[in-house]
This record gives sequence, C-alpha cells and structure tokens, in this order.
Amino acid sequence: MSSITKKETGGYTDKFWYPRFWDGMTVTAWFRVLWKGRFRIAPIRWAMAVIITGLAIFFNSPAAFLQRLFYGRKIRECKLVAPPIFIIGHWRSGTTLLHEYMICDERFTFADTYACFAPSHFLLTRSTLGAFASLLMPKKRPMDNMSAGLDRPQEDEFALCALGLPSPYLNMLFPNSPKPIDTNFLTLHNVTENERKTWLDGLELLLKSLTVKSPRQVILKSPPHTARVRTILERFPDAKFIHIHRNPVALFPSTYNLWMRLATDEGCQRPRGGAALEEFVLKTFEEMYDAFEEDRALLGDNQICDVAYSELVAQPVNTLRRVYEKLGIENFDSVQVEFESYASTQKSYQKNKFELAPEMLEQIKTRWKPYFDKYGYNEV
Repeated sequence: MSSITKKETGGYTDKFWYPRFWDGMTVTAWFRVLWKGRFRIAPIRWAMAVIITGLAIFFNSPAAFLQRLFYGRKIRECKLVAPPIFIIGHWRSGTTLLHEYMICDERFTFADTYACFAPSHFLLTRSTLGAFASLLMPKKRPMDNMSAGLDRPQEDEFALCALGLPSPYLNMLFPNSPKPIDTNFLTLHNVTENERKTWLDGLELLLKSLTVKSPRQVILKSPPHTARVRTILERFPDAKFIHIHRNPVALFPSTYNLWMRLATDEGCQRPRGGAALEEFVLKTFEEMYDAFEEDRALLGDNQICDVAYSELVAQPVNTLRRVYEKLGIENFDSVQVEFESYASTQKSYQKNKFELAPEMLEQIKTRWKPYFDKYGYNEV
C-alpha cells in the first residue's frame, strides 16, 4: 500500500512497439544486466526480453563494432570544445525543463534520446535509422506531459547503462530484487578505483562521441550526477554545474510515481511498489544530498549556480540570465529571444498532482530536513 492516496498524472499509454531504454544494449551489456537480476523475468515480459536480446545479438553488437572500426580513432583523439556543463538536481526537480531551455542556445550540443538509446553506435546509425525509430516513439514521456522524441534531450545515465556501466537505474529493470542493484554507483564513493575509472572512461567516451557528432560545448543532465560531483571533477576539473531544487513535498510523490511508471513500462518484472519503494526514494535522496553538499565545497564560485524550480517557472528568462552570468557564459542577449520563444510554449503545461498521507508528509519533513533548511522550504 502506497502513502500516495490520490494522484492525477500525465504521460502516455504504453504500447508494445514503443522503444525501451535497453534496446540499444550490446550482448555483453545486456547479459551483464540480466545476471545482476538473476534472470528473474516475469512471463509477461518474456517477449520484451526476447526482442532486446535479438537486437543486442543481431544489430547492436555488430553496429557497435562497426562504429569502433570507423570512428574509434576519431573519438579517442577528440578534444572537448569546452568544459562540459552538467544540469543536476533530484529527480522531478525540473532538470528536464532546465535542459530544454539551455539547448535553445545552439552553441551547446547534448545527448538526445537516440544517442542515449544507442550510445555505442549512434554516430553510425542515427542518419539511417533515426527517421524510422521516430515513428515508434510516443509524443510524451511516460510519467508526465513533457514532450518526448528521439531528438529531445535525454538523461545520459541511460546511455551509460546501455554502454554496460553499473547504475542504480538498473533497478527499473528488476524492481522486485531482494536487494537494490548497483546502489554504490549513485555516489561512486564506495567503489574500487578501477570501477570508478571504468565509469569515468564511459562518461568520457560519451562526451567525446557527442563532440565528434557536433563539435560544440556539451551540456548534459542526469539526476544521479548530483551525487558524483567529486568523481566528475577527477576527469573534468573545470566542469560547471547548474543545480536545480524544488519543494521536497512535491519531489517525493513525483519520484515515487517516476520509479513505478518506468519500472512498469521498462522492467522485466511488474513492480510491487509500496513501503519498499518509499524507503528506496527516501534513502536515495538522503545519500544523494549528503554526497552533493560534501562535494560542492570542491567547486569554485563560477562553477556552480543554484536555481529554484519555482523561479525557473515564474521568471525563466531572468533566471537563465542569472545562470549565464554566474557561470561566465557569454552573449546571453544573442539567445534571449530563443528562451522567450520556448517559455511561451510552457504556459499551458499541466503538472502532475499528488496527495500524500499525513504520516508520510511528516517522515519527509523529518528525514529530508537538511534540504528543507538549506533551500528554504521550511514554510511548506
């Protein structure tokens, strides 16, 4: 039984032909994930698993080999145009909205959905398969009313998963595992030096591949990176971060809904949800922000800018101007009209609505109190 007693949510109605986040995995990556879940695939998901296995064997692995053959040297020798920018913040805090605004500035390149679905071969296959794959895509995301599509920005965490790297996102595939999968890879604080290097190599591979495709400054967004600032700085010491925060009372039910919906649509099992998932959401938040507040001391003043979701929604252009000034991004006036144009499309956006049980509300206020205090949500 969930403590979310009422909800009105957006999103699409799932169709069997919709692409899954795992469709671009190679054989090695896919079977590594299945092993972590001990191959506990529910009968209702056997067809999905067979499709992903077929794609891994007969398409993704050969295509990945060909991309390494034709682009491998170019990727290895690629130099980033400028230090990457990472949009960070807890799930459902507005990272996608902020990312959508930032990519209105054509000086940035980003990981779109196709690149995140097929990170090992998108340079090779995007131009030939992109149009066909777009026909299979839903018009909205599964958990809300934000637009979706292969050309829209996507979380690079899915690309890292598809490359075979450990990630807490693999819990979407096996939501009923007795023990959550790869939780150490949220912060990367309790992994071996070799594991951390392998993870950083994967992130760098993605950044270089995106730069080969479009030689511009890369801007990524992924909530788990909120807990990885220290690790990211090991490889990219001049990286910049835009951190967005939101009322925690809104974050909890929306994040619970996110995990339930993605596990339902993308998982090898039907998620049970309930108290176990509630605890997962609560604990993951605590681990994420314990790591972030410790790591942000490593950043220079011009490397990080905090943004409130309410501020971004109410005054998007002024908020973005402040971000540009804080991070030293030049020529804001040259892109202001693009920001204003995108802002005009968001005026009718309908947010999800949830209602929490009183006891859960009190638990959130108690366990997430440091966040309430730090970002000024005590009056909620």
